[in-house]
Amino acid sequence: MQYKSLNGKAKEVNFEDAAIKGIAEDKGLYFPKNITPLPASFFENINEFSNNEIAFKLIKQFVGDSIPKDILKTIIEGTLSFDFPLVSIEPNIYALELYHGPTMAFKDVGARFMARCFSYFNKNNPNEVTVLVATSGDTGGAVANGFLGVKGVNVIILYPKGKVSDIQEKQLTTLGQNITAFEVNGTFDDCQAMVKEAFLDTDITSKKQLTSANSINIARWLPQMFYFVFAYKQLKDKEKPLVFAVPSGNFGNICAGMMAQKLGLPVKMFIAATNINAVVPNYLETGIYAPKPSTQTIANAMDVGDPSNFIRIQHLFDDDLERLKEMLYSESFTDDETRAALKLLKEKFDYLADPHGAIGYLGLKSYLKTDTNCQGVFLETAHPVKFLDVVEPVIKEKIEIPEQIKDVLTKEKCAKEISSYAELKAYLLQ
Repeated sequence: MQYKSLNGKAKEVNFEDAAIKGIAEDKGLYFPKNITPLPASFFENINEFSNNEIAFKLIKQFVGDSIPKDILKTIIEGTLSFDFPLVSIEPNIYALELYHGPTMAFKDVGARFMARCFSYFNKNNPNEVTVLVATSGDTGGAVANGFLGVKGVNVIILYPKGKVSDIQEKQLTTLGQNITAFEVNGTFDDCQAMVKEAFLDTDITSKKQLTSANSINIARWLPQMFYFVFAYKQLKDKEKPLVFAVPSGNFGNICAGMMAQKLGLPVKMFIAATNINAVVPNYLETGIYAPKPSTQTIANAMDVGDPSNFIRIQHLFDDDLERLKEMLYSESFTDDETRAALKLLKEKFDYLADPHGAIGYLGLKSYLKTDTNCQGVFLETAHPVKFLDVVEPVIKEKIEIPEQIKDVLTKEKCAKEISSYAELKAYLLQ
């Protein structure tokens, strides 16, 4: 499998090179040169396969010869060591819970897969790789946990000061070893801008091998295809048209779902549910793509004003807005609407959601008003415990703290506070 840059000016590379580089020399995102659909019989007989077998069949063409098949199967086995339950909420509406991994967020799968790939790539490599990642909440914890102790890899995480939850902050600032956290005086967009600037800075790149563990990296992004097929496998009625509602910030997760659809997964519509950072809903309505500074909300992982992965979605649809609108519906919701959905889900359906899942639910309910002959799945992307200050006042109950969260609460935060790119650069060059 070869990967091309979406900027069209860099040479094609294989999976290993694309994963290690993170971004192409022309600063474009990597994208598979070819996508070969799986046989229809695979999806028709999906219940005959284990999750590990499904994941292997989905990802193997994208890994190609970069990792031997037996090693790839071992990587998948280590990645998927937890469940992905589909929970019935009300007739024709389900929640796909993606928070049963070690950091209780959907990003555990991509981070664990990527870390295991790097461990294989670096087994005989004397050179160190620096993973540089910006996080608006859950990415940092998942990447820190996934890469902890991986030989030849140093991880540097940038997060916006005061704009992640206490538990999210603990998960990315307490591990030590090869993990370093920077607390940035600014927004997530400021963190992401610093990361992008470092990749463009030849003073750094001439001395260090940088890569990213955000969803711009194909090794982090592509494994997210797995979720959507795992959900389909669990549906009792596979004949009724299926729609997915995905809480969307950087748009990597929903783009991965569209990749699964390209492989043959029968999906009628994708719903990108956002908070008030509504760049994509506005684009679908007006035809004008206008990134802007992000606004802080209670669904902080979606506080993104310039979604990195949307260019991949546009490429999937040949930059044809009308074609895209046939497969993508998008709507934004306020914090008050999100709180109301959290309350409704708990009181009416006895379901405990987090703010991002609640927004996914709102997007799904909105779409189903116009298309009633469907069944819908919304993605519950993080455990509600990670948002205690938001969820508990709404449901007026205490949330039980899971064991893996209790473990980090007693650890001491260790983070370096910075306000400028110059400070990050100085650290990288020291």
